[in-house]
Amino acid sequence: MKILHIVGARPNFPKLAPVYRAGVAAGVAQVIVHTGQHYDEVMSDSFFETLGIAKPDENLAVGSASHAVQTARIMERVEPVLEKHRPDWMLVYGDVNSTMAATIVASKLGLRTAHVEAGLRSDDRGMPEEINRLVTDRLADLLLTPSRDADVRLRAEGEPESEIVFVGNVMIDTLYFTLARLGLAPGADGAWAHDGSIVVTLHRPSNVDEPARLAAVMAALRIIAETRAVTFPAHPRTRARMAEFGIEAGRVVMTDPVPYEAMLQLVTKAYAVITDSGGLQEETTALGIPCLTVRPNTERPVTITEGTNRLVPDPADLVNALAAVTRVAGLRRPEGWDGQAGTRIISALQARPA
Repeated sequence: MKILHIVGARPNFPKLAPVYRAGVAAGVAQVIVHTGQHYDEVMSDSFFETLGIAKPDENLAVGSASHAVQTARIMERVEPVLEKHRPDWMLVYGDVNSTMAATIVASKLGLRTAHVEAGLRSDDRGMPEEINRLVTDRLADLLLTPSRDADVRLRAEGEPESEIVFVGNVMIDTLYFTLARLGLAPGADGAWAHDGSIVVTLHRPSNVDEPARLAAVMAALRIIAETRAVTFPAHPRTRARMAEFGIEAGRVVMTDPVPYEAMLQLVTKAYAVITDSGGLQEETTALGIPCLTVRPNTERPVTITEGTNRLVPDPADLVNALAAVTRVAGLRRPEGWDGQAGTRIISALQARPA
């Protein structure tokens, strides 16, 4: 069996890693195609070594552009790569433009596609990612879900039961793999010792591109920073927006983006996390660390129903929401968040030979 992995942005690689390692263990031939949707200098040789995966076999170097232009470039450049390798399965991850674009091309070429993290929905079509999720799941031949609510959603959308396979959360595989690598572990009661700090990540245009909303977020963070250490690893674009809009950081410590391992070290020491990242909603749930998500919705509802996540649609409510946070010992992780999702994905593919 030959598997071809499509990854388009840095967050896709931690999702790929456990599947790739499980494929190696099973003796499966694998090809990694990086579309180059996002260029990231942090992705050096050590990045791939840390995750335990090989460097990409192909790089399409599509670069940044509008959604339409980027999608078109990916489709144009991925077609000859798929024709060249003709895999038994193409795996796509998450909800970036590369996920949708490659799925469209593979479908027209008659190649089978499996979608890792299928069935996640925010019900907000104002998010480009939601469009990517919908299109990918309609065309994919195998829908690999991270949580049971995703199974329910796909059935409600009319997907056949034979195409839906619950495998669990690959991001949690990578979380546990990295914790072990760093020698990090919670206390005997299952709780992480914290230093009272708050870690912030915000990147969605709805939060950082609108002057009034970004000002409201930073006003709340400045108040929080009066009594707690607040660290905000921010994308250069976010800092540029702050300068453009004349927004001050106050005592909030603004830093450059940090690698995955460094971010994990920050999070495990934090009292709570403030974010709009889907990945951090999942990781904090697995770690039992409170998370305040600055969004009106989430495509990962299990992090609320079974995890530590809470939506805060209005940034003005952040101060009170943080004051209401309580830290508890022990935690209940969602089903399938056990570090074995990558192995279950390979098994699911092997159970469906060409």
